[in-house]
Amino acid sequence: MPNSVLVVDDEEGIRTTLGAVLEDEGFSVKAVASGEECIAAFEERVFSCVLLDVWLPGIDGIETLARLKSISPDTAVIMISGHGNIATAVRATQLGALDFIEKPLQIERTVLAVSNAIRQRQLEIDNQQLRLNQDKMIGESVPMRALRQQISVAAPTNGRILICGESGTGKELVAHAIHEASHRGSLHFVELNCAAIPEELIESELFGHTKGAFTGATQAKRGKFEQADGGTLFLDEIGDMSLSVQAKVLRVLEEQRFEPLGSNSAIKVDVRTIAATNKRLDEEMERGTFRADLFYRINVIPFEIPPLRERAEDIPLLIDYFNAKYSIGYKREPKVFADDAIEMLTAYDWPGNVRELRNTVERVVIMTSKETIAAADLPLLGADNMKPSSRGRYSTYRAGRETFEREYILRKLGECEGNVSRTAEAMGIDRSHLYRRMKALGINARPM
Repeated sequence: MPNSVLVVDDEEGIRTTLGAVLEDEGFSVKAVASGEECIAAFEERVFSCVLLDVWLPGIDGIETLARLKSISPDTAVIMISGHGNIATAVRATQLGALDFIEKPLQIERTVLAVSNAIRQRQLEIDNQQLRLNQDKMIGESVPMRALRQQISVAAPTNGRILICGESGTGKELVAHAIHEASHRGSLHFVELNCAAIPEELIESELFGHTKGAFTGATQAKRGKFEQADGGTLFLDEIGDMSLSVQAKVLRVLEEQRFEPLGSNSAIKVDVRTIAATNKRLDEEMERGTFRADLFYRINVIPFEIPPLRERAEDIPLLIDYFNAKYSIGYKREPKVFADDAIEMLTAYDWPGNVRELRNTVERVVIMTSKETIAAADLPLLGADNMKPSSRGRYSTYRAGRETFEREYILRKLGECEGNVSRTAEAMGIDRSHLYRRMKALGINARPM
């Protein structure tokens, strides 16, 4: 149970008092008198938090803590003691205790410690699960190296970020990477897909509501801004947000406070926002469907995610990654993709980007019984999205990679009117590194 607490203390009065107080606060409580009973209790069920006395008959609290952590490492443990010392507190912390409080116990302090410990442990578990389920940023192309460098520079700041890119390029993945590399990385990462929530419900999702605020509001609800307090709020597809909600979000970003629906009391928050869109917000502003003041507020640090067709040299690496991931997930032997299959997949334009490639590889792993996958075994790809000049064009993978890299650098140079310094800045790499790659690829720099 998420709010279950085990009290371990040899004093009956403490067990009774703590049990009653914690139950009044909504916790499910069990109380035992010794370390042996504590371990036995965990053989029957797992508790979210343990209040563990240091001095116990039989095995003491420190030994109980060590055994407990080997049985249930995710359980939050708070040590309590009537005459603790620094050495004991340090040892308990080394073994994984989250807090150390002294007797006589202050009820409010103890309840707060339990609440904070459960919340912190659940957050750690959620983050671990998120990392297990989350895809990785795969690729060694120039655009991907530039993207990683941009993340490393922007993540440690509090600057608001706007991620632009086509559907399926991995905008959410980049948002997670920024959050995890920031000083907020151990705190909440809260997501809201603005395109998936009906307009009449999105305010409640963002700001929360009180009980009875509207028909159907049978209980109070915390909004995304409040849930993300101290951490990061990811507003996906922000270009689909209505103008009225945009105005309210702008106000929250400016003031870092808001009022839940049905409430007259403001809630102050500390939230970093990351927004993402597959739309051209400059065009949306011209149409009058997106507020210019909100755009400039969220676009402090712009990110542009390259489509897969602009980093096609990463496709073989992505195929290997998804092949291994889904083979493990579905308990299948990994497939071997033949050269002609790799060539066909690399020649395809991937209008659905990495998401489409991922789904294609997953389908192959599930549906194809062959160990070696040839081009003829691949799902039908759209002929209109094949690059005719690419098929059979490269004799080796290295040759194809260098060609793609050369085309990318030339395009960026064109956008920056041949200025190498500006091009390097736009790509997020050092100018000296760009010069070396240009020389290796036979690209002449225009004299400045």
